[in-house]
Amino acid sequence: MNPHPIAHRPALRTALSLLLAPCSMLVPSVLRAAPGTIPCPTNEIVHVTAHRIATPLKIDGRLDEAVWTNAPASSRYVDILTGLPTIHDTRATILWDDENLYFGIRVEEPFVHANFTANNSPIYYDNDVEMFIAGPDGYYEFEINAYNTTYEVFFIWQEAYERAGFAAAPEFARKNLQGFNGVGFTTHPRGPRLGNFNWHFPGMRTAVHIDGTVNDDKDRDRGWTVELAYPWKGMKWLATDGRALPPKNGDIWRIDLSRFNQYKEAPPAKDSGGWVLSPHRVWDSHVPECFPIVHFTTNTVPTGR
Repeated sequence: MNPHPIAHRPALRTALSLLLAPCSMLVPSVLRAAPGTIPCPTNEIVHVTAHRIATPLKIDGRLDEAVWTNAPASSRYVDILTGLPTIHDTRATILWDDENLYFGIRVEEPFVHANFTANNSPIYYDNDVEMFIAGPDGYYEFEINAYNTTYEVFFIWQEAYERAGFAAAPEFARKNLQGFNGVGFTTHPRGPRLGNFNWHFPGMRTAVHIDGTVNDDKDRDRGWTVELAYPWKGMKWLATDGRALPPKNGDIWRIDLSRFNQYKEAPPAKDSGGWVLSPHRVWDSHVPECFPIVHFTTNTVPTGR
């Protein structure tokens, strides 16, 4: 969930707020976070285990290798605002080896739709799958639609820009960054962020497999699956605290997993259109303290069927 860079220009903020209003208004007043507080209760944060694999994966989107079948999947995604069950199933699995961090995401979708085909298009206006990886001083946002079209941004906490060394990196030169202060939760205790909306994760590989026919509602689809591979060597700016790359047994990262839909389940269901692994309780994906806690283990996933 992220507005296009033009949405940060003052003249267009009103239009953006109108776009977000229908979902934002679903939040009961008792769930709105007070300024300077984090909106999600700590006891609601989901824990996920990322298991090690012995053989690199072929990234084709199909998730038919034995390790994807044998590795434990996450719990089912819930509504980002209410934490209530959603109409369609979505689950993720996280794996890793010495070279890459892998994600496999299964998306139940009876009518698969997608529009954008050029990377870094505003695919948050499609039905998309999203993933955020948080470091101590910044975080990475990734989105993908059923056409395997991607959208990426790297965000830096403004207070860490100089301190953590970003200012000295050409890719994060101030002229390449735009101010950002959240989508719906604009009172984060750490303050505003700086975003590079042209940043691309080095060596990332993505693939999508559609079990059905995209943009054809004459039949009923089963859904689509997403497979992602992120080289550890590309995570330098997410490890400014010196964390191990690849991780060591027992290491913990904060990683958000979500999907956003242009449709909503009919009332009386309180479907915001945003579904996540851990509820944020506000209409905003950009709250790392609400991200699931991912525990890395060196226990390997069996490769046999």
